[in-house]
Amino acid sequence: MAKTQNHFDRSALVERIRYWGRDLGFQQVGISDTVLERAEQQLLDWLKAGYHGQMEYMQRHGTKRSRPAELEPGTISVISVRMDYLPPQSAEPWSVLGNGEQAYISRYALGRDYHKLMRKRLQQLADRIGKEVGDFGYRVFVDSAPVLEKPLAAKAGLGWVGKHSNLLHRDSGSWFFLGEIYTDLPLPADQPVAEHCGTCQACIDICPTAAIIEPYVVDARRCISYLTIEHKGSIPESLRPHLGNRIYGCDDCQLVCPWNRFSRTSDEKDYAPRHGLDAATLIELFGWDEETFLKKTEGSAIRRIGHESWLRNIAVAMGNAPRSEELIIALVQRRHHPSEIVREHVGWALLRQQQ
Repeated sequence: MAKTQNHFDRSALVERIRYWGRDLGFQQVGISDTVLERAEQQLLDWLKAGYHGQMEYMQRHGTKRSRPAELEPGTISVISVRMDYLPPQSAEPWSVLGNGEQAYISRYALGRDYHKLMRKRLQQLADRIGKEVGDFGYRVFVDSAPVLEKPLAAKAGLGWVGKHSNLLHRDSGSWFFLGEIYTDLPLPADQPVAEHCGTCQACIDICPTAAIIEPYVVDARRCISYLTIEHKGSIPESLRPHLGNRIYGCDDCQLVCPWNRFSRTSDEKDYAPRHGLDAATLIELFGWDEETFLKKTEGSAIRRIGHESWLRNIAVAMGNAPRSEELIIALVQRRHHPSEIVREHVGWALLRQQQ
């Protein structure tokens, strides 16, 4: 990272960065330093306890995740941004969760993959900064490298980390994405905001699999988002009934959070639901062959789990659904699928349907 030589009014530049950020569609922009000692210890304790499950990448990079200058040498400031993603036109989440014949997909994944959209906007923000100060060192991140984005965003005043481990904003809830620009610009840091969870533990109480084992600590091995997205192989049988009809991710802890009464929907057209995924039926989605899956999930975050996990997840949801001859017929058609994982979960679902 090349050291910036230009002299500039730091406070004035930060105000312009905020303005440019809002102009590019970010709801908030904040600045932090790179000191993450507390978050680093929490991460190390979490890893030591094995709560990361199969996510080996969480420990692969050592302290680069918690020490920005080790990941990108020369970094002394971090520009953090947030972007709302809740689509205004989508089926009501609790209604879908309450209908065992439908499939619930986490609201963030209903539209186009946010990574490319936000990375492009952050690059545009960096370009505007460059025009103002000249050549400067920076690197853009959107959930694409070992970055402790939530602690950084909290330090930058974008919110506080709630008991469910998501970032919360007093006026906007938690339905937003985060992104960062690591930079060698010596920018004045913002102040963190106070935490406002208080004695509330609605997120802990609602978690279907009791994955929030204590405030601020999530055992990923029990988390439905982890089980349906990150986890490969067989989903533990003891947890399958608790997945309900959640086939990709889980939003329960956000849906129940009182602060999300103040959440705002997104104006970004790319975040609007595609292919009716906000309220599709299990049978419809289970009928997708691999070619259809790849076509329908092109440009979507869903594609990364692959067709095998897609069928595995839906099979579990079908096993949890009200008994239906149509479901049984659909499951029987997949009983001899080439994948052992799919066959196992289909067999489990058939036993549940035929009880």
